[in-house]
Amino acid sequence: MTSSHSDALVFFGATGDLAYKKIFPALQAMAKRGHLNVPVVGVAKAGWNLDQLRARAKDSLEKHGGIDPSAFEKLIGLLRYVDGDYQDPETFAALRKELNGARSPAHYLAIPPVLFETVVGHLAESNCATGARVIVEKPFGHDLASAQELNKVLLGAFDEADVFRIDHYLGKRAVNNLLAFRFANTFVEAFWNRHYIESVEIAMAEDFGVQGRGGFYDQTGTIRDVVQNHLFQVLSNLAMEPPVGFDSDSVRDEKAKVLKAIPPIEEKNLVRGQFRGYRDENGVAKDSPTETFAALKLEVNSWRWKGVPFYIRAGKNLPTTCTEIVGKFRKPPALIPDSLLVENHLRLRLSPEVTIAMGMMTLAPAAEGLSLQSGEMVASHSLRADEMDAYERVLGAAMAGDSTLFAREDYVEEAWRIVEPVLKKSTPVYQYAPNTWGPDEVARVTPPGGWSNPNDKKALAVASEAA
Repeated sequence: MTSSHSDALVFFGATGDLAYKKIFPALQAMAKRGHLNVPVVGVAKAGWNLDQLRARAKDSLEKHGGIDPSAFEKLIGLLRYVDGDYQDPETFAALRKELNGARSPAHYLAIPPVLFETVVGHLAESNCATGARVIVEKPFGHDLASAQELNKVLLGAFDEADVFRIDHYLGKRAVNNLLAFRFANTFVEAFWNRHYIESVEIAMAEDFGVQGRGGFYDQTGTIRDVVQNHLFQVLSNLAMEPPVGFDSDSVRDEKAKVLKAIPPIEEKNLVRGQFRGYRDENGVAKDSPTETFAALKLEVNSWRWKGVPFYIRAGKNLPTTCTEIVGKFRKPPALIPDSLLVENHLRLRLSPEVTIAMGMMTLAPAAEGLSLQSGEMVASHSLRADEMDAYERVLGAAMAGDSTLFAREDYVEEAWRIVEPVLKKSTPVYQYAPNTWGPDEVARVTPPGGWSNPNDKKALAVASEAA
């Protein structure tokens, strides 16, 4: 186990798309905050030299966030470059020389998963893995067996404590704010359980399609792309028990317990959809069965949540782009006619802005008798320009050896266990029109009282404020 801060950062795939769009901006931000003071070694097979990598970094920053002159100068001074084939041991001999005696480097694999085993094997053979950490970009396999095989490869060269599986979603401040909301506020504990909550919805909607990534997406689909990783992380934050401490092992222990309490998805509790026009995208098979929408129902068989259904909905070409959670409360006893009541709710919006809202019933304006209306009490803020980007946060945490924001081996395998039965079955895929909330068949997997569509809640909040 490596206990010190990493004294070098190596990133494989230095000339790739992820580095261009995300890694260089994150590295400049780290340099600006004083969080990056070690050599940064890019590795790729491009026939490039260091000056060309520096030019690539400059172009990346000009197009993704802008150049901060002093931070950029610092980053350029830290950059190193090794050009070579990942299959060639000489590449790793050159890397070891470029590390120049670094004793605890962090190796970031920003490369296709098919190359993970090759690179990890050469890191071990060249002694570049000794005392080092490895940072692995998702996806962590494509099913349970491949995830187990990947874990076997990683743990053959590194201790689990030195393996950092990046799901950048966990680097988002709003996602981690769920834990602050739950465990830093006494009043939440009183109602956030099966006694008061009737159902919980988690929605991740996107109003765009595959954006030229048809070849990748057609091999992946919504369940693999966002449900079993991003949205299970949100679910874990919502459903976990208070950890005994906020060290990484204590937090991750409780998250793993949540997944262990979830039975595998049953076919009757899943609806898959595909937007019309998807099969016309470049790289997509003309008879593709890949889903671009999924709605599913899960049970968390823990003491806190037994009997409370959790509904997850995610998809592309939906009416809005938004990630939101809605917990619906049980209705009060029948002193007031049930037909007059709408369930109270807790609404937590994670993006594009951060919102905490409580839905409740009040007397309607100029009411005569018992005339009620629903409204929201809303606290909301937009993301600040100086907030850490997700990649900046997770890269900094990995180099510091803080595993809290990273998926552990047992968590990854439990996530695949839950979704694998429906991935292996040829469940139907229903067509839906773009700019709608999925296929009509989604009615089969619907929370009590219907789905809470994010745009509906926004309108409700506006109406409440006007009242």
